[in-house]
Amino acid sequence: MDKSPSPALSRRGMLISAGVASAAAAAVTALPQAPKTAVVAAAPDAAPEQGGGYRLSPHVMRYYQTAKV
Repeated sequence: MDKSPSPALSRRGMLISAGVASAAAAAVTALPQAPKTAVVAAAPDAAPEQGGGYRLSPHVMRYYQTAKV
């Protein structure tokens, strides 16, 4: 006595899968788009001729403030 799946179950499965697919498509379109332009990093400054490449930059000053005891 094998029972074949009723047509209501297969119709329900089709409707559920269609709902999941439409929700996925809506989620993809709602995601923010990545910028199309490439970001170019600034070229580093040339090293001084006499050595001493250390510069007191804002980054270094911030480090000294956080490391202060």
